[in-house]
Amino acid sequence: MGTTTGTGTGTGTAEAGPVRVLDVTGADYRRAFELFLAGTDEKPLTHARLSEVVAGLGRRRVLLDVGAGEGRTTAHLAQYFERTVAVEPSAAMREKLRQACPEALVLPEPIAAARPPGPADLVHLSHVLYYVPPQDWPATVRRVLDWVAPGGTLLVVLQNPESPCMRMAAHFTGVRYDLGPLAERLAEGERGGAAGYACALEALDLRYRTDRPAEAVDVAEFMVNVADLASMDPLPARADLAAYVERHFARPGGGYEIGHTQDMLTVRRAPF
Repeated sequence: MGTTTGTGTGTGTAEAGPVRVLDVTGADYRRAFELFLAGTDEKPLTHARLSEVVAGLGRRRVLLDVGAGEGRTTAHLAQYFERTVAVEPSAAMREKLRQACPEALVLPEPIAAARPPGPADLVHLSHVLYYVPPQDWPATVRRVLDWVAPGGTLLVVLQNPESPCMRMAAHFTGVRYDLGPLAERLAEGERGGAAGYACALEALDLRYRTDRPAEAVDVAEFMVNVADLASMDPLPARADLAAYVERHFARPGGGYEIGHTQDMLTVRRAPF
């Protein structure tokens, strides 16, 4: 997670002042993100599951990664496909995306304005719906489903609302994301027999670990940087966040562990 506004004053500082709104183009966001990646099992476990999904596809002509970010997962998926198309409206992210996937066609528009050149056998929509109002999720997913080729698959990935990470975010911001109602709505369409697709919701158990308390707080701050954080007044106190981390995530034997289970909604289109 993370927002696109605000500035920071350096991570690892004393627990004083409010939680910072991290700018995805700034050094503070980058450092927190790298700390998170260094301590989490997210990439290996997620990539392994994505490889399983790809293995089950009937065709692997085109990959479409919507909200590709800096392209680490795009690059992992791209190796399986003849062609890769990525949608990424952030200029800062696009620069890194092009380095990670130099052969990809990169579209700079947001979802509402994007025009992919054709249908894709796999459409990957990962950690994007945070920035879409929940009432607009069904329309957004329906639009993205139009980009899925017959027999293809759409993957929607989001944090599980009951994970320790998201319970922390809800505690400090009141924000809660949940793919469950969207999955149920799609399932109702499936049971009605008119939708032409089948869907399933699964959870991937992921964990961030560190032995350093300052890094645990920095990563927790990164995790609570939900899309609505910048509009909060007052912002949560960083000292309260540090106390929360110590109370909920300190392990009896030493170190810290923050669970951040992710939900993966798989939507498969009928092959006709």
